[in-house]
Amino acid sequence: MSSQNDDVAILLCTYNGECFLEEQLNSFEKQVNDWRLFVSDDHSNFQTLSILKQFQKKHSAKKIMIQSGPQRGFAANFLSLTCSTCIQASYYAFSDQDDVWEPNKLSKAIAWLQTIPSDCPALFCSSIRLIDSQGNEIGFSKIFKRQPHFSNALVENIATGHTMVFNQAARELLLKAGSDIRIPAHDWWLYLVVSACGGKIYYDSYPSVRYRQHKNNVTGYDMSLIGLIKRAIHMFIFNHFKLKIDMNIHALERIYPYMTTSNQIVFENFKQARHHRLIRRIFKTHQSGIYRQTLIGNIGLVAAILTNKI
Repeated sequence: MSSQNDDVAILLCTYNGECFLEEQLNSFEKQVNDWRLFVSDDHSNFQTLSILKQFQKKHSAKKIMIQSGPQRGFAANFLSLTCSTCIQASYYAFSDQDDVWEPNKLSKAIAWLQTIPSDCPALFCSSIRLIDSQGNEIGFSKIFKRQPHFSNALVENIATGHTMVFNQAARELLLKAGSDIRIPAHDWWLYLVVSACGGKIYYDSYPSVRYRQHKNNVTGYDMSLIGLIKRAIHMFIFNHFKLKIDMNIHALERIYPYMTTSNQIVFENFKQARHHRLIRRIFKTHQSGIYRQTLIGNIGLVAAILTNKI
């Protein structure tokens, strides 16, 4: 079993987040676990930095540490923070700047993580409660019922970053890959890495975060018909999905030696499938066992395979 220490490094990336940042910081204070906050700020305005420095003054420079980000987008910002060897803890938690954590977010995640041997990479994630810019509840994320697996992670991310809490063994895998890789999203990357290397992943259907939807969301959560149409256009017209897969595959080469033997086979079949003509492509993707979590997601996946958009 893992160590009973429950100290957590909260990894928060900020960029002009003054509208909602203070409420998120307040939600950290309601956590029962021993935490420290590490902030990577990507050249924000004065208001954001002022809120951070006031929070640091309230607690101490030892508990709240602020550094400058690389200014290369949110994924690079999170990787620069996660791969900083100055940060050491038993567990790590990603945080966005505009959400609100439930009071039991860390304690529930750590209770599960402590059941996993410390040398085994482990990742906790959950569903999310959606709120509007005023904090009013407007819905919930869809619930994923199929098991997290590398064959799923290759074509879909079910682990939303702001719900993630992971152990030191998982963090060491990210260090092996490095912070200079080009990836579409830090949370998808962590799901890929932990699943590829035989780690344990737990998806909790109960929401741990209030995910704020507002006009300045970097990604957001839009499951409306218009949202589905937009994603289809990005996939089939602009090749966004294929480009993201390209980035992930290139990055995964760095951790290939640490993958399980079975996942190395999955990875090779998937890579080969993407460069074959239709019949061979169908055969190889079937061999890889890739899948998405929902019926409509798998319909879209089949369409992407048939049209070579994966």
